[in-house]
Amino acid sequence: MRTSLGWHAAGSAELRRTTLERRELRPDDLAVQVDFCGVCHSDLHALQLHDPEAKAPLVPGHEFTGVVTATGPEVTAFSVGDRVAVGNIVDSCGECAMCTAGQENFCYSFPTLTYGGTDRQDGSITLGGYSREYVVREAFAYRLPAGLDPAAAAPLMCAGVTVWEPLRALGVGPGSRVAIAGLGGLGHLAVKLAVALGAATTVISRTPDKRDDAHRLGADDLIDSTDGEQMAAARDTFDVVIDTISAAHDLAPYLKLVAMDGTLSVVGYLGPVTLETTDLLIGRKSLSSAGSGGRRATAEMLQFCADNGVAADIEVLPSSQVNTALDRLRRNDVRYRFVLDMSDLDGGDA
Repeated sequence: MRTSLGWHAAGSAELRRTTLERRELRPDDLAVQVDFCGVCHSDLHALQLHDPEAKAPLVPGHEFTGVVTATGPEVTAFSVGDRVAVGNIVDSCGECAMCTAGQENFCYSFPTLTYGGTDRQDGSITLGGYSREYVVREAFAYRLPAGLDPAAAAPLMCAGVTVWEPLRALGVGPGSRVAIAGLGGLGHLAVKLAVALGAATTVISRTPDKRDDAHRLGADDLIDSTDGEQMAAARDTFDVVIDTISAAHDLAPYLKLVAMDGTLSVVGYLGPVTLETTDLLIGRKSLSSAGSGGRRATAEMLQFCADNGVAADIEVLPSSQVNTALDRLRRNDVRYRFVLDMSDLDGGDA
């Protein structure tokens, strides 16, 4: 087995440094030195749900960039020294209708997640990118285009592609009127991508002091969601509303902002929702969602970001401060994404 240092939860509310075991390289595997790993709200949820009695440790992290350090004998697309990015999916069945359509994120047998997933060959539990090394199939690693900062690019692999897919699927481009509800890790990238696609873009936030940030990110305006007059004035305005709010909330006010034949795409909160059918009926409105991205869309998103100068607004912390990052994320004390610098895991003991 290959070993590397990383951070895990095992019988503790806090992550602890430990030595992790990785599989030996299979013929189509890459070994990746993880340089930068984003800290996602999903990591918090996973830690909250983690059973401290579980046999397998929980190692979070599913949006990271790094450098190829070794390749299996059948690898053809990458060489040692190549810069790569890895997202929240590291395998799929490759045979179902979704996989053959390039939507591995919707694999009928469920895609193998970067951490907390089940390896399709040996049944082991996958360990994530809060680690100095990761072993991944060649098909689920992506070449990091020149011009993208590897730290700021890491959150593109989850937050970025999560909002990219609905923007592309809903045909956002020049002439589109788009609103982004919530200006956090997902939302700030949704704004940047919508603007880069040519859409007239508005932020909807309960925090009006983010107005300057919204303008800096390229948005034309900010609507205060707690201001009834502002919300009423924007009724039936937007072709697409991307809802990135992570907590449970009422969808009705956001559906009212959607124009005739437009769509509200909910990508932040993935729990149960309740709505009145008439909120869809009046204006022939649609409700949709999306999650992550297939291989083709992920590669397309990375190249688009490189071509258009889109990357996350980040605060980089050494991985030794991972628990500080998680605590601050719980309190929403970040604008807009924490990224861990994993280089402090070089050398030393667990």
